[in-house]
Amino acid sequence: MAEGTLHIRKNDIVKIISGREKGKVGRVLKVDRDKGRIVVEKANMVKRHTKPGKANPQGGIVEKEAPLAYSNVLAMCGKCNKPTRIAMVVDESGEKHRTCRHCGDIFEDKKK
Repeated sequence: MAEGTLHIRKNDIVKIISGREKGKVGRVLKVDRDKGRIVVEKANMVKRHTKPGKANPQGGIVEKEAPLAYSNVLAMCGKCNKPTRIAMVVDESGEKHRTCRHCGDIFEDKKK
């Protein structure tokens, strides 16, 4: 996947629109731009068998989130509370903003 094409960022609220987790809403924990995959909190849980180590001295079976394909989720707009595609809009000062396709509300950019 080409770098710069993913409009969903860490801490965005997203809705899963396909797959076995369809309909779930969660917060994005991690974005892998190279593979085009994201990790959503409490979604796509898998079980992993782990050896004893420093982090987990007992070892055993651990449940954790597995990555989902980026195309299987839509961002949730905070204003209209709908899943939406994200539009990139340039304002008068020349800055780019992520906006909702339904209501035009600007998503908060955490860069600044």
